[in-house]
Amino acid sequence: MLALVRYRLALVSRSHRWLPPLLLHAMLLFVGVRADEPVLDSLGLAAAAALPTAAWLVRVGVAAEPPAARACAVAAAGRARVRLAAVLTALVLSSVIGVAGTVVVLLISDAHGADRRTPIPLAAAAAAGAAAMLTCVLLGTALGVLCNRPLLRSPAWSIPVTACAAIALLVGGASPANAAVSTLIDGSQRGAADRPLLPLIAAALLTAAATALSCATRRPD
Repeated sequence: MLALVRYRLALVSRSHRWLPPLLLHAMLLFVGVRADEPVLDSLGLAAAAALPTAAWLVRVGVAAEPPAARACAVAAAGRARVRLAAVLTALVLSSVIGVAGTVVVLLISDAHGADRRTPIPLAAAAAAGAAAMLTCVLLGTALGVLCNRPLLRSPAWSIPVTACAAIALLVGGASPANAAVSTLIDGSQRGAADRPLLPLIAAALLTAAATALSCATRRPD
């Protein structure tokens, strides 16, 4: 499996298909995050930006190789392992981008709560921000898995459905992504860096279920 992931990472890096999701993530951070804003609020926005980025990177990972090369990989390793490698590739790339965004936010933000008086320890803020970011990365990965091949094949449907679902996951009250971001924003109001562990666990379970469904389906890629 590690060899398959390395192979797909090399394919994606050489194709430069990772560049548009990276630019999307950078644009969202540029629009939403400002220097010297409360650190937890900015980390919440950075985590939210990771969700659509992760969903897009799943699409990149699924389409990383030509059909003939994919057929060879399926024949050598099996369809389920190739699909799992595509998901893991997207997860690795989106996590790297998410970590980079989190670090940037920590460097430029004000280490105080929303009242600008209550200090927020950067280590605690970093842990809370990383948990929220990973929650959004996992949920974006699950969304990308459900909205791309082999489950949803037509780009005419998969792209708009992914975009609309990403918005719904960020604003929906029952969404782990919304809960994770809200935990940081509420913590900023109270001056406490709470880690959204329950949303993180829920996102991990949803991603595992979506990936298992994708790997188990017998529909062709």
